[in-house]
Amino acid sequence: MYPLRRNRRLRTNNSIRSMVQETIISPNDFIVPLFIVEGTGVKEEIPSMPDYYRFSLDLLKEEVKTLWSMGLKSVLLFVKVPDHLKDNKGTEAINADGLMQRSIKAVKDVAPDMYVMTDVALDPYSSYGHDGIVENGQILNDETAEVLAQMSISHAQAGADMVAPSDMMDGRILYIREALEEEGFKNTGIMSYSAKYASAFYGPFRDALDSAPGFGDKKTYQMDPANRSEAIRETLMDIDEGADIVMIKPGLCYLDIVRDLKNEVEVPISVYQVSGEYAMLKAAAEKGWLNHDAVMMEQVTAIKRAGADLIASYFAKDVVKLLHRS
Repeated sequence: MYPLRRNRRLRTNNSIRSMVQETIISPNDFIVPLFIVEGTGVKEEIPSMPDYYRFSLDLLKEEVKTLWSMGLKSVLLFVKVPDHLKDNKGTEAINADGLMQRSIKAVKDVAPDMYVMTDVALDPYSSYGHDGIVENGQILNDETAEVLAQMSISHAQAGADMVAPSDMMDGRILYIREALEEEGFKNTGIMSYSAKYASAFYGPFRDALDSAPGFGDKKTYQMDPANRSEAIRETLMDIDEGADIVMIKPGLCYLDIVRDLKNEVEVPISVYQVSGEYAMLKAAAEKGWLNHDAVMMEQVTAIKRAGADLIASYFAKDVVKLLHRS
């Protein structure tokens, strides 16, 4: 006797498949990372990230207007700092007229309702390429956290809606939260990179910002890819310290972590689909080995299905264009 329930009845055609689809992708799911450089009329393709660019401020404004018209509501800003402005203390990071601060204002000038998130870490500003102040080959934790707090205040003063500490220093969320409160920025949010792994997938990003570490690696502060329960400890600590959104980075190799955290926490969870994940698909699609759009959609759907409320992704525009065509 055939079974009374046939699961294939709900797969008969596209209409019924769409009606019962459990995970829906929309423009509201995405945070768009943007890379910014000094100059005018600059739109530089990043060699290891095909179809992705560094923008000067004038063209950043045009890109932001395009994103807003597509229904994308949030950007995450990163700046490429000239070498002559780099030092060991991140001095340029708290310059009120620095590139990040001007970028925030530029975005708000053309799209006041665009939700602006900003990278908070010292590696773009560091002469050593590390996320913290270096002394005798060691990355100083508390001294770095103090600078990150000043950096966050500077971003809030420029108009940032949310700061995104990506450094993985212990206790930095509390430093930042208390500093923002003391300066009157009670509504400035914090999206903490709570479980950021010492991954091999970051190479193209470091090319984009010229921020590769000048010595050693980042394993003394970023997490061991072999560890799972540590991610829960890190994330719960960040929430206790005042994080409004928590992030897991990278994406696809860490979806078990996303699911673990979704079961544990009640704050929104974001996932960073990182540069290496982007570059691999672009390269494979260029070779004709994979269907770019099909794999892209499968990847972002998997990330959301695992429990992500938000996805920071270099594919955001590509996904939304595809959604608009469907």
